[in-house]
Amino acid sequence: MKPEGILLVISAPSGAGKSTLIRTLCRDFPEFGFSVSYTTREPRPGEVHGRDYFFVHREQFVALKEQNFFAEWASVHGNFYGTPRDQILESIRQGKSLIMDVDVQGARQLKDNLGRGVYLFIFPPSLEELKKRLLQRGSDPPGVIEKRLHNASLEMLESDFFDYWLVNDQIPTAYAQLKALVLAEMLRPALHPGLPQRIASGKWYV
Repeated sequence: MKPEGILLVISAPSGAGKSTLIRTLCRDFPEFGFSVSYTTREPRPGEVHGRDYFFVHREQFVALKEQNFFAEWASVHGNFYGTPRDQILESIRQGKSLIMDVDVQGARQLKDNLGRGVYLFIFPPSLEELKKRLLQRGSDPPGVIEKRLHNASLEMLESDFFDYWLVNDQIPTAYAQLKALVLAEMLRPALHPGLPQRIASGKWYV
């Protein structure tokens, strides 16, 4: 019997290095995939319906939301985004592991609505270091950077419901900790139903 997959939910302030850690994790664990979200925004060039997003009209999204179709949803810059609940659970049951990169509010919704998953919050070593990283990135004007720093403070203070905390001071050290977390989670008995019985009967590999 194929073991169930892992649902890994990761949140972090902008500039904390979350994307770099996720890319490295997906390189070392190719079995991890991403759930396909629904959105009301228009497709960008090269985006494909059903691969990048499910592109739907606002009325359809609202109707699905009212049916509790989404495990989490948010309004961003005037558009709706949402992750379908049943899609996540079915993927996990089929042995597919998923990474979800969401903000703190999205992570809280997922934990409340799904009642399962591994929830990780990634901290910068300090707000001063976070500001330095955002300035080095050079993609935001000063006003936006100050807003990101303010939001980072709020997010960090709301991170108490996560299962794990990780401080990304140095990428190699932080990634080693993330990898250890994933390897440990893969050994949880809940992901291997019936394993004792199969081993006892000599059919552990079935």
